[in-house]
Amino acid sequence: MAGLIRGVAAAAMLLSMTSFGFAANKVIIILDASGSMWAQIDGKPKLEIARESLRTVLQSVPTDDEIGFMAYGHRTKGSCDDIELIVPPQAGSASAISAAADSMKFLGKTPLTAAVKQAAEALKYTEDKATVVLITDGLETCGGDPCALGKELKETGVDFKADVVGFGLSADEGKQIACLAENTGGKYIQASDEKALQEALVETVAAPAPAPEPAPAPAPAPAAAEVDYNLIPQAFLKEGGEVPKIDVYYEVFKDDAKGDSGEHVDSGYNVVKFHLAAGNYIVVASSGAAKAEQKVSLTADKATELALNLNAAQVSIHARPAPGADVDRNAQISIAYPGGTSDSNYGEVKYVVPSGETKVTVKLGAGEVSETLQLAAGQVVDKDMIVGVGKAKANAFYTQGGEKAGTDVSWKVYKAAKKLDGTRDQVTYAYGPDSQFDLPPGDYVMGVDVQAVSTEQPFSVTVGQMTDVNVTLNAGVLAVDAPGADGFKIFEAKKNIQGERKQVTYAYGEKMQTTLAAGDYVLVTNFTTDKADKEAPFTIKAGERNELTVQ
Repeated sequence: MAGLIRGVAAAAMLLSMTSFGFAANKVIIILDASGSMWAQIDGKPKLEIARESLRTVLQSVPTDDEIGFMAYGHRTKGSCDDIELIVPPQAGSASAISAAADSMKFLGKTPLTAAVKQAAEALKYTEDKATVVLITDGLETCGGDPCALGKELKETGVDFKADVVGFGLSADEGKQIACLAENTGGKYIQASDEKALQEALVETVAAPAPAPEPAPAPAPAPAAAEVDYNLIPQAFLKEGGEVPKIDVYYEVFKDDAKGDSGEHVDSGYNVVKFHLAAGNYIVVASSGAAKAEQKVSLTADKATELALNLNAAQVSIHARPAPGADVDRNAQISIAYPGGTSDSNYGEVKYVVPSGETKVTVKLGAGEVSETLQLAAGQVVDKDMIVGVGKAKANAFYTQGGEKAGTDVSWKVYKAAKKLDGTRDQVTYAYGPDSQFDLPPGDYVMGVDVQAVSTEQPFSVTVGQMTDVNVTLNAGVLAVDAPGADGFKIFEAKKNIQGERKQVTYAYGEKMQTTLAAGDYVLVTNFTTDKADKEAPFTIKAGERNELTVQ
């Protein structure tokens, strides 16, 4: 499965770099960062597959290729404008793209049509040859027409092409976005299961380019019989160790006259065999954060078995909120190893790191736990990391036991203890009904805002337990309809000692609806004409709706 995991997103890149004409062009990769990327393929989130695969495949991109990176849905929930060109097209952008993908969140909508349009414009598609590679696991959710956009870009572009990878889409879903690629002369690739992925790789990656016609030459002397495979590499965690159960990516480069790695020749995952022309090569093996390389001289008549020492250890981490609890897929696992950090791990991870000091940190909500490991080459560590948190689920009700508030609900969690100045430290926040929080054990205060109503409620958290925090607003809803109105202001009915009323909230337009605490109020309506303001006293009762019409 691990080979498939890397292959799915790797296909998206490799397809572009081969049959799509990726090399030597300006290209922008668009990654779907919508909330649906939390869905899993064989137990692993698609977003994690995409991150790992991008990081791995980008290592083999030529340094002079100008590659950019765009994402949508990674900053704001529910926004169709959340599109960002994070890394402009430039040479040597692999590490910047990997870092951007590793750090982004996945939570928004899918404005894929607008994203492709913005990427094309960033590439100046009406002036220069341009390619956009879209990796999406969902369909357009912001009203765009990908088919029409494809025709527009093809007609107005100099040499524009969009390649689309449907990541986990069904065949019917794929038909709805395949037109974006087909209308630009690009290609749509269905990456939904292992068989489909393998067929795509055979079609676009494994097929060799035709060799040039050789120049006439004297008849060669009889040569020794060629073997089927003359290079069989194998990576080990330590020299002389057992064959490890890890995923390894192998790359073969020509060894130039200076002894440096030159032209990229071939690559493959896990158990691989190569048939290469006789000559000198450099073989590079990568697994997780560990890498090893070795020079080798090959002939056509001999199979060379090459052992590469990664000098590394393997760590398997399982993040649990409490002892005996299931793995929590929302827990972020950060692995700081000699030379770098891997942050794109959630719930549990198996990772290969260079030997030495490695610090593992697990964050779950407001909880955090860390452990430093001294790892020797060949060591395999499998451990649970207990964050030590409980869960709190928050809901607001207009009256005790009454109807639940379902819109414009925002939460803030504070430590219960006040500081010297009387304020409390904010721990975290969330929006909407049924919001859940992972919190270390202790005493807290839940603050809730529902439009014009604010209130607080204390609660406590115990490790491994769920606490329901049900906050009673003691409030109702006011709806106003005032034809010709310019806006509204709502004041408390009671005046202070200076004869002034306290303003509670306001709105613009002819209609308004808001939540108010039970009590007496005055509505002041402003009109767009010379019509005088109107005042209307009203009363809000907890759990009831009050509708006013102002003429």
